[in-house]
Amino acid sequence: SCTPTSTSARSATRRGPSSPTPRRGGQASVDAIDLGSAQRIEVIRGPFSAVYGSASGGVIDIRTEDGPETPFLSGRVNDGTYGHRDLQAKTGGQRGRFNWLASLSSTELDGYRDHSAYRRELLNAKFRYELVGDGRLTLLLNAVDSPRADDPGGLTAAEAQQDRRQAAPRNLLFDAGEALDQQSVGLSLRKPVTAAQELMLRLYHVRRDFVGRLPFGVNSNGQGGSIDLQRRFSGLGGNYRWVLDWAGRRSELMVGFDYDALRDLRQRFANDQGRTGALTTNQDEDVTSTGIYIQDVLNLSDALTLTLGARLDDIEYEVSDRTGGGGSGQRSFSEFNPMLGLNWRRGGSLNLYGNLSRSFDPPATTELANPAGPTGFNENLESQTATNYEVGLKGLLSGRLRYELALFHIAVDDAIVPFELTGSGQAFFENAGSSTHQGLEASLALELTSGLVASAAYTWSDFTFDNFRGLGGEIFDGRRIPGIPEHLFQADLNWDHRSGFYAGWDMLYVGRFYADNVNAVASGDYLVSNLQAGFRRALDGWMLEPFVGVNNLLDERYMGNIRLNAAFGRYYEPAPERHVYAGLELRYGF
Repeated sequence: SCTPTSTSARSATRRGPSSPTPRRGGQASVDAIDLGSAQRIEVIRGPFSAVYGSASGGVIDIRTEDGPETPFLSGRVNDGTYGHRDLQAKTGGQRGRFNWLASLSSTELDGYRDHSAYRRELLNAKFRYELVGDGRLTLLLNAVDSPRADDPGGLTAAEAQQDRRQAAPRNLLFDAGEALDQQSVGLSLRKPVTAAQELMLRLYHVRRDFVGRLPFGVNSNGQGGSIDLQRRFSGLGGNYRWVLDWAGRRSELMVGFDYDALRDLRQRFANDQGRTGALTTNQDEDVTSTGIYIQDVLNLSDALTLTLGARLDDIEYEVSDRTGGGGSGQRSFSEFNPMLGLNWRRGGSLNLYGNLSRSFDPPATTELANPAGPTGFNENLESQTATNYEVGLKGLLSGRLRYELALFHIAVDDAIVPFELTGSGQAFFENAGSSTHQGLEASLALELTSGLVASAAYTWSDFTFDNFRGLGGEIFDGRRIPGIPEHLFQADLNWDHRSGFYAGWDMLYVGRFYADNVNAVASGDYLVSNLQAGFRRALDGWMLEPFVGVNNLLDERYMGNIRLNAAFGRYYEPAPERHVYAGLELRYGF
């Protein structure tokens, strides 16, 4: 499925069921992300294989906030249309060498459409200890319990026109949806070795239990529509950094490694109209990922910086069929990816840069689902590789106008794209031969006056299949890649007054795009606008903040999601009409 929501569409060729694998790139689970305790979200566009793993589209780096120097306790409630309620309690602070931040939140939603209710409880905590003699040890804890996430499914165009709030009939009949229970723990150590050297080590473990119901009993491949997945995955890694002097020029060298391992016990049963039926699939899936990398940032002059990097990845998959159906097997993928970048700085107002890099994106375990039978891996699905070229400029004028412009061209081989087999009721994946992704990204941010900032961003995308013959023999050469709008525009205006009042307005325009490989079905374009306002008042250690907001201010009737290459014409998932929310946050500093 695909929902364009970002000014960067480079990674949008890979959209489908979320499936965390032991790698940090590609697809990942977002259930456990707590935006209520996020301090910073950084988007790094384009492939940066050397340090960030086998990610072809870019990196989204979300950092949990640190506790402030003054300990605090806060509570927040947010109620809105369609039975939406958010509750959050948070605390944090600093005591000597110990810093902590903990957030506990609960979300409930009846949903805009029938059969779209959702519940989630989430704990996110971060504890940091400053070591004697410098260095820091950080512990991360996260737990999510989502006992209900109903799936209303995709509608045909006629059904969406008749009643956009209805659920797909088969989704109701088979009670489509999912439940999730997950806990994770992570530990990292940063330790300066000398004034010019630093060591970083990390390790983590995640336990994930997932139950899902798809809108069919048993599909044409013999796979049942009820899923029971028990997943355990762990990893460790580290890097060593040196700051060196080469002929009077500063160089920052880093070498590192990553090792991750996953084991899935995947069972599927017949979905007897919402009840668990006979066992159809029973298999173990083991995946290991090993990566080593090196990167050097060298100052060629006071204004010119050269970045060189390389990464070697090896991914091993093994499936063991417990049903005796002959579905056991192995897959392996290995790739070496170099990268090169140049950046020229002219004062503080202009940076010109150029990057050349290779990327490697192996299939996720869900993408390896076998379209030919109930067990085993898809033996025909290969990893996706790409060569990325990018040039751009960015800078700051008069300390008030921030600007950025980037042109990119990506040559992709064996892109992994979704499709649905008639009668299967689920998404499978195939390789798309070769394709070209090229486009332009531009953004501006201007401080109009003290406390008032306006920003805008535009993306033009020209993504096409160059050589692609589908599994059914269809030829898609020259077709536009589905799910990618040619034009995407965002704008927002934010005001924050010293009196405590604040307000924000934003809008998003998404141009039309195709929903299928043959380009026979196109979505309509749409414009969505949101408005929010609030007030902060401090009094005797307390902070009071009431707020209100309106989403889809213009009451646009649009599709919040398009299911790519959906069977039976069920492409459309209507988005909510105009809806409002209001809330209150109360915070006390000790």
